[in-house]
Amino acid sequence: MIDTIHHLVERFGLLAVFIGCMAEGESVAILGGFFAHQQVFSPWQAFATASAGAFFGDTLFFVLGRRFSNHKWVRLLRRRPGFSHAYRMVQSHPNLFVLANRYIYGMRLAGGIAAGLSRIPVPVFLALNALSALVWAALFVSLGYVFGLGAEHIIGDALKGHQRLLIGLGIGVVVAIAAWLLARHVAKKEPRE
Repeated sequence: MIDTIHHLVERFGLLAVFIGCMAEGESVAILGGFFAHQQVFSPWQAFATASAGAFFGDTLFFVLGRRFSNHKWVRLLRRRPGFSHAYRMVQSHPNLFVLANRYIYGMRLAGGIAAGLSRIPVPVFLALNALSALVWAALFVSLGYVFGLGAEHIIGDALKGHQRLLIGLGIGVVVAIAAWLLARHVAKKEPRE
C-alpha cells in the first residue's frame, strides 16, 4: 500500500500540485514543498508547478468573468458569498486587489470572476497575476519545505522511509480542512445580496 502511494505521488504529484493550485491551493502548495524536501521531486519543480497552477487558475477565472459573464456557471459564481465584496474591492483598488486576492482564502474564484468583470486592462491583470503567483508559490512551497525540515528534526529517521508520504498526506488533509473551516466561518459572516 505504501509503495503504491509513493509511486502515485512520484508519478502524479506535480500534476496534482498544478491542479490543486489552480483553485484554493495553499495546502497543495505546502504539500508540494514538503514532498520537495522529502526529495519526491525537486524544489524548483514544486515552485514552478505551484506558480503556474496559481497563474493559470486565476487567469481562467478572469477570462470567465471577462468573456462569459452571462453564462449560467458564471452567474452562479457571482452569487457566492464574498463576490459583492470582491467586486467592490476590485473597482476601488484594482491593482492591489489582483496582487492580494489569492491570499484571501475562499475568495480566489469570486475574486477572479470579479476582476474579469472589472475594467482592469488584460495586460495589467496578467502582469500583476504573474507577480502575485510567483510570490505566493515561493511563500507556500517554502513553508512546506521548511515544515519538512522541522518535521525531520522532530521525527528523525522515521521520515527517511515511506512514512514520509503518509505524514505529508496527513498534513495536507489537516491544512485543507482547517482552511475550509475558516472559509466557511468567514462566508457565514458575509451578508448575502
